[in-house]
Amino acid sequence: MVLYTSPFPNSFLSVLHSFSWGLIFPCYWLADRLVASFVPTTYEKRQRADDPCYFHALCIIITTPIYLALLVASLPFALIGFLLWSPLQSARRPYIYSRLEDKNHANGATLLTEWKAAGNGKSFCFGSANVCLLPDSLARFNNVFNTQARAKEIGRRIRNGASRPQIKIYIDSPTNTSISAASFSSLVSPQGGENTNRTVNAGIKRTTSMEYKGDNSGSNNSEENREDKGGAGEPNEGEENTCIVRINGEDNGHMSDTETDTVNGQAHASGPAEPSLEGDADISKTPNHKQKEGDSGSLDSYSASRESLVKVRVGDGTVDQSTVNNKLLYKASIMKKTSVRKKKHTDETFDHEISAFFPANLDFLCLQEVFDKRAAEKLKEQLHHYFEYIVYDVGVYSCHGCCSFKFVNSGLLFASRYPVMDAAYHCYPNGRGTDSLASKGALFLKVQVGSTPQDQRIVGYISCTHLQAIAGDTTVRCEQLDMLQDWLSEFRKSTSSSSTANPEELVAFDVICGDLNFDNCSSEDKLEQQHSLFTHYKDPCRIGPGEDKPWAIGTLLDPEGLYDEEVCTPDNLQKVLESEEGRKGYLVYPTSKNHSSSQKGRKASLKGNGRRIDYMLYTEEGLYLEWKVEVEEFSFITQLAGLTDHLPVAMRLMVSTGEDDP
Repeated sequence: MVLYTSPFPNSFLSVLHSFSWGLIFPCYWLADRLVASFVPTTYEKRQRADDPCYFHALCIIITTPIYLALLVASLPFALIGFLLWSPLQSARRPYIYSRLEDKNHANGATLLTEWKAAGNGKSFCFGSANVCLLPDSLARFNNVFNTQARAKEIGRRIRNGASRPQIKIYIDSPTNTSISAASFSSLVSPQGGENTNRTVNAGIKRTTSMEYKGDNSGSNNSEENREDKGGAGEPNEGEENTCIVRINGEDNGHMSDTETDTVNGQAHASGPAEPSLEGDADISKTPNHKQKEGDSGSLDSYSASRESLVKVRVGDGTVDQSTVNNKLLYKASIMKKTSVRKKKHTDETFDHEISAFFPANLDFLCLQEVFDKRAAEKLKEQLHHYFEYIVYDVGVYSCHGCCSFKFVNSGLLFASRYPVMDAAYHCYPNGRGTDSLASKGALFLKVQVGSTPQDQRIVGYISCTHLQAIAGDTTVRCEQLDMLQDWLSEFRKSTSSSSTANPEELVAFDVICGDLNFDNCSSEDKLEQQHSLFTHYKDPCRIGPGEDKPWAIGTLLDPEGLYDEEVCTPDNLQKVLESEEGRKGYLVYPTSKNHSSSQKGRKASLKGNGRRIDYMLYTEEGLYLEWKVEVEEFSFITQLAGLTDHLPVAMRLMVSTGEDDP
């Protein structure tokens, strides 16, 4: 299958399309600014309340007639442009595939080595987020604004979180066998693999993070990884850019100066910090991009938190490991604080947390609501600092391919560190209401993640989707889930080059990500909760229809509280969501008979921990029979605090080959 690198099959149509859009854009921009001036966010309302001179109201009175006059003047040109633009959409391709040619520009891509299916397996990390990048006037109805600046900042935060180095701290203690997941790093036990990492003699497993500021640490880390072979333990193949610290329990967790200096040297091995990237002037204009020094989501912070990262029980008493960590953090000075959420549910087979960071070594990213084309370009530019392969501008326009006229695309965007082999898009034909104006649908992708010693390709399937949003349209969403399964089955059949007798490809995983716009606890969503999709695909956060696991939280934030000081930074939002009272104040909860329109300050008993409408599903069906797929970690991420009204989610899957099993 040919991947489309341009929206049109020839340059003539591309030029004609650019010309037609150039005629439309002034009218579009003026209408957007005009409407936006009358839809203030809560942050702007607070600012205006403190303005005794009513300066903003005066600006609106002056600019509104100007906008209206220019809008009327631009209408004839927009009409001509529309008459050219609309028929061109029948020749438009359903997506644009962008591959970064200059690999030195992408930190993540330079760190990858081809998986040869050797060793005990490999982990793959998936992320998904609804980023609400609509035209500014429409985004304000979700209480977010400045779409262009938000797009750049979202991209910067994602790639800074994903490309930061890791430090793994193994603490030997005879009585403590619990695992605490921090910063959503790879938490698998050290095992044999092709990639070896830096090791410092210093075993419960605990991961911490270092702030990543540069764009050229990959080559340095790769060289050091090769030099330091033969360490005390070897990680799985998917763990790049990692420093392993071992702390023996015999000294009650204390590290010698020599050990600490060694750790310090390893912590700085990833290269010097780099100043903040371009765009700071634009970002600082909006409140949701301001960060305090030391916040996890800050891009410009060099200071480190002094909070304890690990606690170890030695003997019968509990020893606070803050002495060790403070010493380590003081000397490293660039480590950032992470979540200290522990695996409280001992019957759970994987780790879970609320993290202030996107996961380190993120392999695949699925985004929804990237509707604005200019914002998509800015977001793509930032993501290309980490992801080599990006599929964006997904969808159809005008009447092409769907039943009703489409003004905007699907809003889907996919980014990958691994090459994309095939891609396909389908538009849901049954959208209703305002959703029918967007070409919401499903994007299916096939990626190559390695090869076997016998030259068989190792591939994975990823589906990204966004379902009908209007409350009460349960039938529409169920129909869309049916279509999603049928389209995915067809995509796998059409792109498979294997036979049972002579397999040319081995399928390692099959994952579905997206905003499904229903939760697993609302009584109004019972039909979706019982859909057959959940018999074929597993939801790591779900016990069964109508019941989530105790640690799962909602992913839909209350828009009215986005700019409150308690939740406007990643660290603050993380702390709030770790408490039940905090979740009641800032998450949207499943609807019930006693549902109150006011989210904040509610003390009544509520079902679940909020509306979880963003999903990550995986299946064990249709994969290579001799391999086993298990969830290794699941994370709710707060790094986009103040930039969107959704919580991103991330999941790490371990593909076990079993070759080293006895």
